[in-house]
Amino acid sequence: MGKVVIFEHPMITHKLTLMRCKETGAKDFRNLLSEISMLMAYEITRDLPLENVEIETPLCKTTCKKVSGKKMAIVPILRAGLGMVDGFLSIVPVAKVGHIGLYRDPDTHLPVEYYFKMPPDIADRTVILLDPMLATGGSASAAIDCLKARGCTDIMLMNLVAAPEGIERVQNNHPDVGIYVAAVDERLNEHCYILPGLGDAGDRLFGTK
Repeated sequence: MGKVVIFEHPMITHKLTLMRCKETGAKDFRNLLSEISMLMAYEITRDLPLENVEIETPLCKTTCKKVSGKKMAIVPILRAGLGMVDGFLSIVPVAKVGHIGLYRDPDTHLPVEYYFKMPPDIADRTVILLDPMLATGGSASAAIDCLKARGCTDIMLMNLVAAPEGIERVQNNHPDVGIYVAAVDERLNEHCYILPGLGDAGDRLFGTK
């Protein structure tokens, strides 16, 4: 099974609590999501490989380290995943950005793809899939299917809040994909929303409800 990593940094936990509160408006919700995404990007890149390079400071030549290995791409699942892009890019500004458009059919709860646009070298990059909510796991699994169909082999999934049901589904469908979250909540309700959750992330992000 792919590993599940829960980021328990106090500032991530604190900011997530503010996001959960129903009184938090769209502006603050956007800012908090971006800030948490930045903190999560810092954590998820903790184990990137380094290599030695020779540089020259204003005083002398020296050997230092820089990130090596595969280049990175981030792929938000539209639309809520867009709220995580700027925060991540503030830590990894050279990452390329792809987009996957999926929506959940309100009756079947199955994902429907409507948009897919990636950097041409996406198969050669480490891909981090972004979506605030991992509920049923259907959209995440479908997005990973799309990426693998284009040759991607190094994929990580980064979510703000996850339900146990969603984690289990992604692990069953894609055991090679690590899942990185800020919190694992209790369960899904009868409408497949995460409890206690934070509501519909897309609606709260863009003020559409």
